[in-house]
Amino acid sequence: MLSHMSAYGVRLGSVRKAGLLIGLVSVAALAGGLTAGTASAFGPANSSAPLATSTLTFGGGSVISSKPKVYVVFWGTQWGTRSTDSNGNLKFSNDTAGAAGRVQQLIKGLGTGGELWSGVPTQYCDLPPGATSCSVSAPHVQYPTGGGVLAGVWYDNSRVAPSAASSMQIGQEAVSAAGHFGNTTAASNQGVQYVIFSPKGTNPDSYKTGGFCAWHDSNSDLGASSPYGEILLTNLPYVLDVGTKCGQNFVNAGSAGTLDGFTIVEGAQYADTLTDPEPPSGWTTGFANGAREIADVCAWISSGQGAAANVVMGNGSYPMQSLWSNDTTRCDISHPIVT
Repeated sequence: MLSHMSAYGVRLGSVRKAGLLIGLVSVAALAGGLTAGTASAFGPANSSAPLATSTLTFGGGSVISSKPKVYVVFWGTQWGTRSTDSNGNLKFSNDTAGAAGRVQQLIKGLGTGGELWSGVPTQYCDLPPGATSCSVSAPHVQYPTGGGVLAGVWYDNSRVAPSAASSMQIGQEAVSAAGHFGNTTAASNQGVQYVIFSPKGTNPDSYKTGGFCAWHDSNSDLGASSPYGEILLTNLPYVLDVGTKCGQNFVNAGSAGTLDGFTIVEGAQYADTLTDPEPPSGWTTGFANGAREIADVCAWISSGQGAAANVVMGNGSYPMQSLWSNDTTRCDISHPIVT
């Protein structure tokens, strides 16, 4: 398998996990291709800037050109007793901060209220390897008009989630989720994302010391076999456990910013998956520049062009990071929809 490192928290190794680095990792370290283990670990998410060479090129794989679909799995009995909040979202007794509901609301809000954060990925498409811009006729990432991105949620309380799940275990849970939701063919899993959301107090793939806040990948890269075709997944830890190191209060002060990290991190993985579903075969900066993705090169910008900000959607406002736009050559928090 190809090795890969991405600015949102991956490690070089035998798999191509792509994800969000904790904020203290310097831009200089990333440009030099350091692994997360050799970069500064666990400091507050700090001001950053896009890499000097940020133009994304297409690797010859594919983008997700169908309407985005995301399933969220609340993994393990540690979430506690399940109930429903006023928005119809699952909530849990051991998630008193409300992270579960916040992530569900974010995904429900995508493509609603005229939000144009989701417009940034629509400029990317399927093209021959090495391309840096898209033709009108090429299959583009689709804007999720009218919402409906959240396709389902599952509280998998069949067992306790591992205290420090391996990447293979996370992949296996995503395969189980596909079966649970009835997506039992390759066609039914085409372009579908499964978010494996681990409970408070756990350390999935040792993120607390691994130098990342989340990552995305596919089951086959993780050594998890699937009878249902390729499964795209996100490893979403309970990032509030590490506080400002993974985005708490990065945009909003006080209690209003307690859950900032969840929407910033999950939003980044969602966008990276749309444009680079099986990293690094989609849109990245290329191996010479660390194969970083649409969100990676714009991570943890706190001021100026491309600064993380609250994005208004049809059901509320959510702190989000900007995404790299090839056609404006900068990090943008919004972009006209390309069809």
